[in-house]
Amino acid sequence: MDGEWKWITSWKVWLIILMDWFLLAATGFLALLVRFDFSLTDIPGFYFHSWVCCCMLQMATAGILFPLRRMYHYIWHKVDIRDVVSMVASVFLNFAFSCCVCALFSLHLPASVWFLMLIFQVCALVGARLILRIWGVLSQSFHPARQEGPRIMLIGAGEAGRLLSKEIHSSGRVRGQLCCVIDDNPMLAGKYLDGVRIVGGRGCIPAAAEEFDIDQIIMAMPSAPQDERANILNICSLTGCRLRVLPGIYQLLNGEVSLSAVQDVQVEDLLGRTPIRLDTKAVSHSLAGKVVLVTGGGGSIGSELCRQIAKYHPKTLVILDIYENNAYDIQQELHRTYGAQLDLRVEIASIRDKDKMYRLFDRYRPQVVFHAAAHKHVPLMELCPEEAIKNNIFGTYHVVRAAEKYGVQKFVMISSDKAVNPTNLMGATKRFCEMILQSRVDSPTEFSSVRFGNVLGSNGSVVPLFQRQIQMGGPVTITDRRMIRYFMTIPEAAMLVLEAGAMAGQGQIFVLDMGEPVKILTLAENMIRLCGREPYTEIEIREIGLRPGEKLYEELLMQSETLSKTSNQKIFVEQQRSITPESILHALVMLDNTLSAPHTEQALIDLMRQLVPTYTPQQEQAHTPTTTSA
Repeated sequence: MDGEWKWITSWKVWLIILMDWFLLAATGFLALLVRFDFSLTDIPGFYFHSWVCCCMLQMATAGILFPLRRMYHYIWHKVDIRDVVSMVASVFLNFAFSCCVCALFSLHLPASVWFLMLIFQVCALVGARLILRIWGVLSQSFHPARQEGPRIMLIGAGEAGRLLSKEIHSSGRVRGQLCCVIDDNPMLAGKYLDGVRIVGGRGCIPAAAEEFDIDQIIMAMPSAPQDERANILNICSLTGCRLRVLPGIYQLLNGEVSLSAVQDVQVEDLLGRTPIRLDTKAVSHSLAGKVVLVTGGGGSIGSELCRQIAKYHPKTLVILDIYENNAYDIQQELHRTYGAQLDLRVEIASIRDKDKMYRLFDRYRPQVVFHAAAHKHVPLMELCPEEAIKNNIFGTYHVVRAAEKYGVQKFVMISSDKAVNPTNLMGATKRFCEMILQSRVDSPTEFSSVRFGNVLGSNGSVVPLFQRQIQMGGPVTITDRRMIRYFMTIPEAAMLVLEAGAMAGQGQIFVLDMGEPVKILTLAENMIRLCGREPYTEIEIREIGLRPGEKLYEELLMQSETLSKTSNQKIFVEQQRSITPESILHALVMLDNTLSAPHTEQALIDLMRQLVPTYTPQQEQAHTPTTTSA
């Protein structure tokens, strides 16, 4: 009795089988009574005999067919329309088979009796299995939704919204009351979804939230474009309610539409830009079966690069980082995910150590290198220019030379939008690193750079700072109310780098179309609202002035006339003038001589101005504590 047939040992199942037999007999007898005006004496004896034989036959066939059709496997209080269709089909099959056998043995009954018998059997056998479901719906009608728990507004009356609404109403584990539904389809306004009124489109959100005293808003629009989702979420953020979203259309495809799939709104949901799409074939071709080295592999971008590279089955993935804690974290994560399927190596080393770089490249012979190791914090590098030059410039040069000597095929460096007309030393060092790569046009290794803006959630970025400040009750500190920035997510940044590596040509600089800029003030206000607090009243927003080396407005990278399109409409290539290796070597000698001799920070800055013509340091900057500014 193992497997699927364990059910047959249950007394409840045998009770249902006996019920089915009784209903089959009763419906046939009722059909005869109806046909002869409920007069037993008017029923001819041979019809009665035919009915008895037919009844016995239907009960026998039902005992075989119904278990095969899983008629005893339904959870009665959970049946849906698909279950009902399957039940009706089972009753029809049983009825059709009995009709054929009766005809074969000349067991005649009036046509009206056959017709009535079929109708009665469908109603009785299916109806009996629907009784608990019907009772639940009726109970809900007479005893409306529970009052405990949050009052919920649902955005989206499509398939995902319908399934979530059903779970809210029917699941005993869900606390809360669905009070209203929002949908932009004007044909749905005023109609009802599971007994809850669809009050209108997105313009009704603030008024409906106030009218129905809403505590929580759930957006069930997984297939909506990102810009549309962001627009709706920005409207929702004005209500002060907790915001939650169904993450993506894959949830529908996987059948995972439930409240367990709903998550709190993330800051990236408010970007209003459709995420870039990766050319997986090109990336797979460039990484599969290759030895791949990621410098700075424990950092925010580096670790995400490692996660995505691992999906493309590299021969070996080498993570290089100076900070052992980050390297350990990504090592353990990849071990848990891939186990022995991924040949993973971790090296703790500094890119400043020229000899160590050469030894590592000689040991692993990487074919693809993603260079993410760098000092990136603008204010700190303004205070420590010598360290920025040693790590970013000389460290990059050591890795570049090692890549050339040991036959690396592709080398992709992570650059920054701050390298465009830099106003700070960090940006100037990144621009110089780009120049190093541009000087290698005759190298057998293909060198390229990838520029992008601020990365949401990366170490030291504004988002984690705001989150900590909100958790502490404020104030949230912004440098200037007018400041704007271009943002992208960590996965987007890693995707861009991988695809750039796949399509890279010698000396190219890849630039991402990052869409519309975001006001830092608006970002702070929305983050406070996402936490269920009200800006200015519950959480103070304080303006503290620009940090050293910081721009009020980032350069709009996409305005450059030197940009050309790639196969990805979100990725462009900026063609730069060629730079000779001799000029780079001469510049490095000048930097090394200055660093080796007694020098001032101003002397380093003046030299960098000479070496990077587009570098214009900010003058008379306000120095503020770096730990509390945004």
